[in-house]
Amino acid sequence: MESIDLLKILAAVLALAVAIIGHEIMHGWVAYMYGDTTAKNAGRLSINPLIHVDLVGTIIVPATMYFLPMLLGGESGFLFGWAKPVPINMGTVIRKGGYNAAIQVDLAGIVYNFTMAVFASIAIVAMSQPTSGDGLVYIFAYIFVFQLLIINVVLGVFNLLPIPQFDGANVVIHLALKHKINALAEFFYKNERYGIIVVLVVLMTPLKDYLLLLPVQTILALLLKS
Repeated sequence: MESIDLLKILAAVLALAVAIIGHEIMHGWVAYMYGDTTAKNAGRLSINPLIHVDLVGTIIVPATMYFLPMLLGGESGFLFGWAKPVPINMGTVIRKGGYNAAIQVDLAGIVYNFTMAVFASIAIVAMSQPTSGDGLVYIFAYIFVFQLLIINVVLGVFNLLPIPQFDGANVVIHLALKHKINALAEFFYKNERYGIIVVLVVLMTPLKDYLLLLPVQTILALLLKS
């Protein structure tokens, strides 16, 4: 493996860690602002990556998404994954701040991802594209920022989708409860166990082109527009 390939993998892994760990910490932090100390008491507001690792979302899915296209003779795929969900007592959040507070908790990770993407886009536009004469440190920094941009946009878009267990579905649930559309909330509660199946269907079928890649490409084009 060439050094540049190793740099790409390391930069992508680091960018994914920053994106998914920060995403989960922000859920717990906003909940903490509304009086829920569950995540804090569990030590899940820490930036220590080891306590946030989820076997499927942090290791298996990212590795499969990245390396499978290479094994099939193509280019490396894009990285996608998630960290172990931060424990939140949503009852405490709702009691202290109502359903609006619950929605803020739901959206906290998505807001983090899009904020990181904006900062990464500003940085990547300001940086010059690496050449063979640049040192490995600069090349690594450029690749890292570029991956940080892409991964955060992908995560932000994906988590907006109303897939059970993910942020988009939680937003729908709390909006439904706020407006007393209890049947809709109950539908998502009953189908939580199918969330991972829906994720795999989206990622492994042409659905990803319309639900994920198209909006990601549109947002990237807007962020990088000079």
